[in-house]
Amino acid sequence: MQFKSFFLFLLVLAHMLVRAQQIIPGSQTTIQSPDNNLSVVFYQKSNEDRKRKLYYLVTYKNQTIIRESALDLQLDNRLSESAMALKVDTHARWMENLVVKKIMTASKDTSWQPVGGERKSIRDHYNAATIELVKDDNSIYPVHVQIRAYNEGAAIRFFFPENEKGTYYRVVAENTEFSLPEGTMAWHHLWAQAPYQLLPLSNWPNESERPLTMQLPNGWYACLAEAGMVDYSRTKFKLSKEKPNTIVTSMHGPADLISPFATPWRLIMVAEKPGALIENNYVLLNLNEPNKIKDTSWIRPGKIMRVMSQTTEDALANIDFAVDRGLQYVLFDWKWYGPAFSFASDATKVAIPNFDLPRIIQYGKEKGIGVWLYVNQQALLAQLDTLFTTYKKWGVAGVKFGFVQAGSHRWTTWVEEAIQKAAENGIMVNIHDDWRPTGEQRTWPNLMTAEGIRGNEEMPDATHNTVLPFTRYIAGAADYTICYFDKRIKTKHAHQLAMAAVYFSPLQTLFWYDKPASFEGEPELEFWKKIPTTWDETKVLQGTPGQFITTARRKGEEWFVGTLTNNEGRTVKVPLSFLPTGKKFIATIYSDDPKATTKTKVKVEKKKVNNKMVFTVNLLASGGQAVWLTPEVK
Repeated sequence: MQFKSFFLFLLVLAHMLVRAQQIIPGSQTTIQSPDNNLSVVFYQKSNEDRKRKLYYLVTYKNQTIIRESALDLQLDNRLSESAMALKVDTHARWMENLVVKKIMTASKDTSWQPVGGERKSIRDHYNAATIELVKDDNSIYPVHVQIRAYNEGAAIRFFFPENEKGTYYRVVAENTEFSLPEGTMAWHHLWAQAPYQLLPLSNWPNESERPLTMQLPNGWYACLAEAGMVDYSRTKFKLSKEKPNTIVTSMHGPADLISPFATPWRLIMVAEKPGALIENNYVLLNLNEPNKIKDTSWIRPGKIMRVMSQTTEDALANIDFAVDRGLQYVLFDWKWYGPAFSFASDATKVAIPNFDLPRIIQYGKEKGIGVWLYVNQQALLAQLDTLFTTYKKWGVAGVKFGFVQAGSHRWTTWVEEAIQKAAENGIMVNIHDDWRPTGEQRTWPNLMTAEGIRGNEEMPDATHNTVLPFTRYIAGAADYTICYFDKRIKTKHAHQLAMAAVYFSPLQTLFWYDKPASFEGEPELEFWKKIPTTWDETKVLQGTPGQFITTARRKGEEWFVGTLTNNEGRTVKVPLSFLPTGKKFIATIYSDDPKATTKTKVKVEKKKVNNKMVFTVNLLASGGQAVWLTPEVK
């Protein structure tokens, strides 16, 4: 194996034409994925300026995914007396002139069960290397480069061990490169709730959000993501000014840290088909710490709707509607406690008339419906130490954080602290606006979902909706706020219906802009009534970003399948080969049909099926199809 790795290393380096520059002896190592398809090569070399720098590259099935790219971190530290005596220049590029002291390798193959996820069990299987380095051959500022090679991709981060002589660190820039093959295209988006553009790696309007999904020139796909970003500054992606086809990390601002600490993982996912990126998104969870909540019995996934008019009577009517439609929660949105952007508003006091919150919560308990409350960041910031304790006494199920600030080191750590304090009081959390998860749902599974998505608050078109599964949803659960009756919807109704199967969220918002009075017994809404929000198995059967997608999810013996198309109509084949062999199922199919007699124009039909059958799905422009599959009862 060592000979094979070294031989691969030589081949890759020859291909990259780096012979003219000296590889530092003893600095190189190759880490291969458990299936031997993916390789990460790490090495150090001297450039023309005689400064030693760190580099890596990634191959998959002997094809280059990431060409030679620099690993770089910049610090701006106050020097300790011992560092000053040795003339350590911490203002320079931190990764220049490091000395490799030791290279250690390891492997891991375990599994764990999420509290509520897209699959019942998650395998955490990788090979790893830790490269121990010191600055200028002294131990005042040791740093490790940690690399993991998964079957699903490669992950790299910096780790600073506990260091009594140099405790405090200010990271001012992280300039890690991702040099991609010429012809790579990226699904660029300027901010977390922005529209997407498929752009080449040149002339970007500005930096791009993460995850960043890319279409490689050989037809494969890659995705750059950030994992474990819980004590750091958010990092987006920008283009290199010096190197063509090269993306560079771009920190929102500095991060002030105390050793020991690690930077977030820079994850490079690779897939031969785009749907595999979605199926493999659990790798972000694996790059976070295990669950820290001992008793998770109070964390209950479910479906939720917003109460549009906040009076006691409307609240009770919505609870009755939630019971009838198979929902588990209702949400009271902002201003129930006063002006949301004012520090003068007290989020423990009802500030609107005719809103008997204790009665509403009690009625919900009697009906099996939990109550969620919206709280803006001003009140969360002012009352964080006591707010969740109060809500626990009230019997509140969860809190939706509103208008949270995102990006800086300060607000990153504040959000993580708020999630933890909510967990300590048995409160579930939904975070809205520009914040995106990086896998911390594994550590704090009370984080049910988050926005950071252009959803139905902006009413995007169907093409946008077919991009989202391959981009935003790689980061994990997202609160799209699905609607059904609102006239501003830019898609067909079966498209909205199917999103509940295609889009993952343990807390799935349905009927966002809708009211109970809008419901006229539409039979297709049985699909939303029956569908769960967490899964035992997930398969992306087919799809291409911006065009269409078909996703199948299983809970117990039942399957729920959703197909979405973009703004264009198309015919797709949906094989049912995911069903178990030898068993028959009853398929209830919900499709857009202009001839349907209901106002929503959705046809409902039933068929007996098995795993040898293939559905031919005729999708209208901006349309969709939803299918509920149950085992045949003899």
